[in-house]
Amino acid sequence: MTKFALAAAFACLATMGLADPIHGVWKTQPGDEGNYAHVTMDNCGGMICGTLGKAYDSSGNSVPSDKVGKRMVWDMKSDGNGAYSGGKIWAPDRDKTYKSKMALNGNALKVSGCVGPICRSQTWTRVK
Repeated sequence: MTKFALAAAFACLATMGLADPIHGVWKTQPGDEGNYAHVTMDNCGGMICGTLGKAYDSSGNSVPSDKVGKRMVWDMKSDGNGAYSGGKIWAPDRDKTYKSKMALNGNALKVSGCVGPICRSQTWTRVK
């Protein structure tokens, strides 16, 4: 194997193991009913997506929900420097889908989105 081919192979292996810093589990802020959730952020078809994991009531008790397992964030792309855009976010408390963007700052993820002139935002915290 030539030096160039060997270097290319190592470069491919190195990038395969790199995860986006947004990957992991995030705790949402409470919605309109006081409930919150854990959302798992990962790659989906080359984009960032988030799936609703566990749901919790305002006291922190795990509650059953038919929304668990549903896609909450999709088609988000990294713009670099902790900025993400171009995606959608579904808000389970209002059953609305918003055009969304996100900004990562350490263990805080500011998620915002708009439907027409109506916008909302939350700051999620990293669980793991």
